[in-house]
Amino acid sequence: MLMFSCESTTLRVLVVDDHELTRLSLYLAFPAQENFQVVGLACNGQEAIDMIKSCQPDVIVLDLQMPVMDGWSASSQIKAISPHTQILAYSSVEDANFFGSKSTPSFDDVCRKDVPTNELIALVKQLGQRARNA
Repeated sequence: MLMFSCESTTLRVLVVDDHELTRLSLYLAFPAQENFQVVGLACNGQEAIDMIKSCQPDVIVLDLQMPVMDGWSASSQIKAISPHTQILAYSSVEDANFFGSKSTPSFDDVCRKDVPTNELIALVKQLGQRARNA
């Protein structure tokens, strides 16, 4: 679990993924955008929950399949703690029925990991606007 300083003037993003390469790639990609800041990196849902109050992210990019606590379980607890935080379910699962087979009310949007980086960034920006308007 890594926590970074939080600035209120930027879009604050928490990246939660059990794969180090994914976490670090997003850590590098997001701050390259204007007004983006990665406020923390977590490798499972429990770490994300522990970081919510201190980091106060606008958007969480949340992997669904992780050890300790998966994104499905973490999302409802995150929303209970911080209802305005936007949660982007971020998964490599290719089965189109996967998201339909489980309840997704705690997710504000869903994104597959194979989307181009610019599409992911645009989606996170859109969710950030929702968080700020809530």
